[in-house]
Amino acid sequence: MKAKLQKTFTPRPTDIDRKWYVVDAEGIPLGRLASEVAQILRGKHKPTFAPHMDMGDYVIVVNAEKVAVTGNKETQKVYYRHSGFPGGLRSDTLAKMRIDHPDRLVTNAVRGMIPKNRLGRQTLTKLKVYAGPDHPHRAQEPQPLTLTQGRAEA
Repeated sequence: MKAKLQKTFTPRPTDIDRKWYVVDAEGIPLGRLASEVAQILRGKHKPTFAPHMDMGDYVIVVNAEKVAVTGNKETQKVYYRHSGFPGGLRSDTLAKMRIDHPDRLVTNAVRGMIPKNRLGRQTLTKLKVYAGPDHPHRAQEPQPLTLTQGRAEA
């Protein structure tokens, strides 16, 4: 007697249901925040996850300037960027980045946790980071997402 084979479900673009979440980053460790946000952006929390498709939801991170870091990272962690011109290597410490561009702290941390390809760049466009408590996405009616002990709860 032959067993009936079950076909693998492959989601179509019409099967994607995107939601909006807002995360308050105040007091949350940067790495823990970034890993949870990266999973939601990729869609790994959904039962229809497919690694070759952008299945994730939109995430709004507010209060990025108040994100927590442990140890001596405030003075010892260095962020590098290059202008593309000879001698164009620039560096900033985490403390200076927190003052000048606090949104880049979260963006860079999340960027490091998603794939380094076209799909990853497309996924990163669904991340919206704001230094303060306000954001312009009220019309999307984002649901609050609380991060507790490394787990996201919608």
